[in-house]
Amino acid sequence: MSVTSLPRRPRSFGSRRSIAIVASLYNDELVAPLIESTIAELKQLDPTLGVSIYRVPGAFEIPVCTNQILSQTNPACVIALGVIIRGQTAHADLIGKSVTDALQNIALAQRTPVIHEVLLVADEEQAADRCTGDKNRGTEAAKAAVTMIDLFAKLKTAAEDALPNKSARANG
Repeated sequence: MSVTSLPRRPRSFGSRRSIAIVASLYNDELVAPLIESTIAELKQLDPTLGVSIYRVPGAFEIPVCTNQILSQTNPACVIALGVIIRGQTAHADLIGKSVTDALQNIALAQRTPVIHEVLLVADEEQAADRCTGDKNRGTEAAKAAVTMIDLFAKLKTAAEDALPNKSARANG
């Protein structure tokens, strides 16, 4: 089996596709650059993509908003963005695990890709590096989203092609 990486060029998926970004307002000085880099990369990869942004109070609210979006609209993918900084209690770890588990369950139940970039970091320096630095997770989130949209489109086409009497239905 060969593996190919996503080309770094503008692409188009035919019909207009949309992506929803759900982002935390908490730690906004870190999340805002994540949003900006995600949108910039999405526009570079596919200028035709529609992007809607939904802001929630904190990371804990990201899954419920994601579920609501997927229940009421039809985005090709949802990107979850947030920053959780560990303190001296277990609270950050509990929130991080809860958000991770919920987002995975939503993606599986809704059969829609959910890109998880709710970062759980040790300190503000780590967060800044991943939100604005060389390890920018917004850029990576955009690449993952476009890759998943492309993959799901291919899977849908393959499933449609596998249906019996496809040519008879198309002609009649």
